[in-house]
Amino acid sequence: MKPLNSLLAATGTTIFTVMSALAAEHGAINLGQGFPDEEGPEAVVRAAAEALLDGRNQYPPLTGVPELRRAVAEANRRFWGIAVDPDSEVVVTSGATEAITASLMALLDPGDEVVLIEPLYDTYLPVVRMLGAVPRLVRLEPPRWDLPRADLAAAFGQRTKALLLNTPHNPTAKVFTTAELAFLADLLARHDAYAVCDEVYEHITFDGWRHIPLMSLPGMRERCVRIGSAGKTFSLTGWKVGYVTAPAPLARSIAKAHQLLTFTTPPNLQRAVAVGLGLPDAYFAGLAEGLAAKRDRLARGLAAIGFEVLEARGSYFVTADIRPLGMARDDAAFCRWLTETAKVTAIPVSAFYADPATAPRHLVRFAFCKRDATIDEALRRLATAFAERRSEAASEALTGRAARA
Repeated sequence: MKPLNSLLAATGTTIFTVMSALAAEHGAINLGQGFPDEEGPEAVVRAAAEALLDGRNQYPPLTGVPELRRAVAEANRRFWGIAVDPDSEVVVTSGATEAITASLMALLDPGDEVVLIEPLYDTYLPVVRMLGAVPRLVRLEPPRWDLPRADLAAAFGQRTKALLLNTPHNPTAKVFTTAELAFLADLLARHDAYAVCDEVYEHITFDGWRHIPLMSLPGMRERCVRIGSAGKTFSLTGWKVGYVTAPAPLARSIAKAHQLLTFTTPPNLQRAVAVGLGLPDAYFAGLAEGLAAKRDRLARGLAAIGFEVLEARGSYFVTADIRPLGMARDDAAFCRWLTETAKVTAIPVSAFYADPATAPRHLVRFAFCKRDATIDEALRRLATAFAERRSEAASEALTGRAARA
């Protein structure tokens, strides 16, 4: 029989599916995939339940129900000072992943070049390649993840159509600075390129760090697509409601791509998300404060066990260096051992690179968007597993010395 699509055939199953399945197989606590283990705001969940019974369950408008498009526009003004027309500059999608795909479809022709920053969320590259575009990869280097300006400038050229930017960043938990964003804005203007901005963790920043949308910088309003996620903002990841803010000509093209992918999103969920975006400021501040406390809880516990924990300025994740633990395993093997032996699952950071063989192999990512009791039990399991391992290593060393004697 004739072969199937070669790009999809060569694309592996996402690391999150692989590790979540392994966690289920071994009864492990899943700190790999970034989903909370408790429900989002009751008012938002209740609004979704009530909206199912209000007699409006047929196809909603292609670009989203008016209530949600207005709420997205108002949230842009309220939080970021960006004026948006809800009727022509907002498109509601079935999750942020679809929003990213639709935005890239709207922009890219075969042969166009796209600048991407590694490590990167694992859906970016396959979509770029499926569209026939050419990825130009630039790496952030641990542990600080500073923007490599010379490398980035060299990645831009005459064929550059777009930059795909994720801030706050998954997996590094970096929040891009004003200076870094200004540097990116200058490159985009000089090369007449667009930016697709994955900003799903926009409300989840810590320690005085504040998210700055690239779209809010001078000259960037007409060059940027801004993507948000109800799943991350309201801890309702299974709802898969995303929203795109873009200049009207680009929004029209994104809507055309959206109609080919999913056409629309459940109307009751859309109306509930509109309620969520109108919650008081205290909700959004409390979301970040609560997650910062969970980050600190997990980071302290990991450090006590022997991990070197890197700074996390935003998102759901902390990255930890496994080298101080003295285990002769790379990150992938370590995460498998962790799941099978310690019954705790993490994600190897090398999975976020185009070529894992040349990626750092000493970093793992833990999600802290969990109940305190879940975090505490995970830390207890990890502490027990490493204590047992050290005890076994000490016994083996004593046996070896006795044999030599």
